[in-house]
Amino acid sequence: MTWRRDGAGAALVVGFLALLSGCTSRDVPLGRVATSEVELPKSYKFVPADITVAAGTTVTWTNHDNFTHTVHLVDDGGAVLTLRPGERVSHTFATPGLHRYECSLHPRDMKGTVLVADKKSPGA
Repeated sequence: MTWRRDGAGAALVVGFLALLSGCTSRDVPLGRVATSEVELPKSYKFVPADITVAAGTTVTWTNHDNFTHTVHLVDDGGAVLTLRPGERVSHTFATPGLHRYECSLHPRDMKGTVLVADKKSPGA
């Protein structure tokens, strides 16, 4: 078998690496769920962590854990909403785009995003 070195092989490798790097991006996570309710079960996580809502939707997080957590709205002025066990907090997302949040007490394990879509215009 003879190996050939040419530009086509290099281009293929570069293209594959570019595709692979795009697949690992955290900009828009896969597995996004259309809901306005996020649960914090007894496991140090948000379920579902990555959601989609229409602009103007109020998202509610409910803490079912035995520990206090927060919803730190990283992209929305840094607001921190504290949830003691059994409590709920809500935030209305008016601006379309990707909004990141995390538990500021447990940021390594508890992260999520809210993808806010434009409201559909009447008759669209």
